[in-house]
Formats: sequence, structure tokens, C-alpha cells
Amino acid sequence: MFTIKIIFFDTETSGLDCSCCKIIELAMLTVENGIIVDTYDEFIDIGEFISPKISQLTGITNNMIQNEGIDEETVAYDLKERLTANTLMVAHNCQFDLQFVYSLLKRHFPDDADYIVSNLNWIDTVSVLKDRKDYPHKLIDAVKYYGIGEVNFHRAIDDAKALYQVAVAMKNERDDLSEYINIFGYNPKFGVSGIKFPFIEYKRQPYHNRGLLPQERCLPRR
Repeated sequence: MFTIKIIFFDTETSGLDCSCCKIIELAMLTVENGIIVDTYDEFIDIGEFISPKISQLTGITNNMIQNEGIDEETVAYDLKERLTANTLMVAHNCQFDLQFVYSLLKRHFPDDADYIVSNLNWIDTVSVLKDRKDYPHKLIDAVKYYGIGEVNFHRAIDDAKALYQVAVAMKNERDDLSEYINIFGYNPKFGVSGIKFPFIEYKRQPYHNRGLLPQERCLPRR
């Protein structure tokens, strides 16, 4: 179904701002030629306590991080090994996850981080979903919309697996995902959040209530 290397990934973080917060769980599902070839899911011991609010939101506790987490440097090397040039990276609300992945790499490979992320391709499935269905557009909404089976949303790897199924359903619904590569939609009311990457084209994408838009009105063609 897919003929290139694709990594479906998800992050859980200690907060919303990548300049002062860090990834506490990273999951990656690598697919080559439609076959899952690698599954990666690690808690990351960031050397600081996470707040009760973050634990409530993510289901990740300080005990889980301290007892099961690995050091961030190891994760950075794992990322560098997997993020080979031209790999297609897919995430739901990719702008958020991309910022945190970039910030992690920048801390450990300051001379290489920009090169690594700019030589990848990126798809934001939220941007795709906004052209397919009415608000809301969370991953759980996509799962329900496409009739995907029960998903455990308490772990990042389960989100990555669900995202893979969502992407397959999107491709079957309308085979235009490649048009969204390196194009991220943003709500014009709030603008682009955080780092603006030069290799991403940011386009205004207000909410609508017209369901599946005709292709000529979809984000890549606006």
C-alpha cells in the first residue's frame, strides 16, 4: 500500500512549550512497503518531575518515568538512526510533535538537527482530516469517523498504531495524501504555533462544516 519508508509517530510531553518542556514518551511505528518493520516505544527520564496535570492528561506517572524511562541521549541516538533522509514522518497535529523532536535532537546534535529534520518529509493528518470531516478533529474523532476498532489511547504506541490505520482509511477514501507532504494547515484565528520551519509550507485552514471537501478546495490546492 505504501511504497516508501514511513514512520507514524506520537509524543507525550511534560508541557506544551518545546523551549522549556521535553518528551516523556516517544512512539514510532515504521512501515515499509505496507509492512510494519519496527515498533519503538520508550518512556524518557528527563531528570525532573512532571506535574499532576500532565500525569492526568497523559496517564504517565513520575514512577513510570523513573522506573521504566531511558535517558534522553539514548533516545536521540535512536531517532538519528531511524530518521534517514526522505523518510515520511506522519503525526496527528504534526507541528507540535515536530517541534519537540527537533528540540530533542538539537540538544544532543546541535550541528546536525536542522539537517536531519529538513531532509525528511512530513504529513499532518489533522490538516488532512479538516478537509474530510466537520469539527472536532482529534485522533479519537478520526478513529470514530473511519470506523476503526477499539484503541487504547493511554499509550503513545497505541496512538501511532491507530494513526497508521487512520492513514490507510484516508488513502482508501481519497488517494491524495501525497499532496499534503510538507504542507501544514493552521487556524487563522491563532496563527502558527511555535517554531516555523522553513521546509514546511504553512497555509490558512479555518474550520468548516461541509464534510468531505472537493479536491479543488482542499488545503494543498488553495
